Amino acid sequence: MTALPPPDADAQAHSAELSTAIRHEIRAAGGSIPFSRFMELCLYAPGLGYYSAGATKFGGAGDFVTAPELGHLFAECVGEAVAPVLDELKDGWILEIGGGTGAFAADLLLHLQALNRLPARYCLLEPSAQLRERQREHLQNVLPADVFARVEWLDRPFEQPWRGIVFANEVLDALPTTRFAIAEDEVWEDHVALDANDAFVVIGRPADALVTASVRHVERALEQPFAEDYRSELLPQLPYWVQAVIGPLERGALLFIDYGYARGEYYQPQRSEGTLRAFRRHHVVDDVLAWPGLQDITASVDFTALAEAGTGAGFDFTGYCSQASFLLGNGLDRRLAAAEAQSADEVARLRLRQQVKRLTLPEEMGERFQVMGFARDVELGHAFLLGDLSHRL
Repeated sequence: MTALPPPDADAQAHSAELSTAIRHEIRAAGGSIPFSRFMELCLYAPGLGYYSAGATKFGGAGDFVTAPELGHLFAECVGEAVAPVLDELKDGWILEIGGGTGAFAADLLLHLQALNRLPARYCLLEPSAQLRERQREHLQNVLPADVFARVEWLDRPFEQPWRGIVFANEVLDALPTTRFAIAEDEVWEDHVALDANDAFVVIGRPADALVTASVRHVERALEQPFAEDYRSELLPQLPYWVQAVIGPLERGALLFIDYGYARGEYYQPQRSEGTLRAFRRHHVVDDVLAWPGLQDITASVDFTALAEAGTGAGFDFTGYCSQASFLLGNGLDRRLAAAEAQSADEVARLRLRQQVKRLTLPEEMGERFQVMGFARDVELGHAFLLGDLSHRL
């Protein structure tokens, strides 16, 4: 585990309260719960989970930085990609899954207003009450009143037929992941139990039919079985999650941005411990069981699985590329030039150039983050004209 100072007393008390609730559930379940359930409680337990409580997550004062927090260029390039879709739909809506601080929504809406392509509604599906309030305050402060009037928050996905765009940035990596292991050619699933000192420990249990079938599906796709003691992650629930969040979307597009790999790269033999990790105060933490509620737990995305889920939901696959290629292909150079032209401050121009570097350099976000799109009865292929990676899927 990366050396970090211990959390302060209030944070430790918060984590202890969540840990007690998790221990109660473990005992009630007969001694263990799937790791995916442990991760779900750590991240989303009402009032106590990492994303449900009030601590700062995003930006320099938090635990990690997302692309929208770096500045407005990211959202403007996404706006360039989705504006033609909104033009096709005329009165389409946008549904953003997990809105973070609201920075992306604000920058996107301002850019779409400049393009005269505002959506009829901009809806945020945000489970955290604290983040909802932060989003509402930010958007109300920076958006014109008539644009803010188009924004609303949802408690659940749309239940009535709709047309529009679904956007999710760094959402899939936070879905509670199943951890599996191979032992004597059988599939086992990681569970979290309690040791003699009441500390959380990982143990193996025989996997159920769904997890076993999901692992065997990956093996067939790879055309080889996993080696003995191989351990990694997968999301058996991903197809159901995609279907649930898009709801009865009759016509429109889906756009996902996250860190991850195509399946053949995700499950390389040398990646035999998977991709699971935690983040706290901008440090990678190896012990994902530590300090429940105080650190982000995450796993990389299998983009081949996402491609299967999107097409399985009845959408056409429209493209897959790195974040750098996506942004450059959707006008990043033009957006940078326009922003620099509007600033007489050399320091501000330097920050803009640093923003572009963070978004595009391979050792930063440019290659680690990938973008995938889907469409139904609209055109989205224009957004993926540069750096096609679909052959890797």
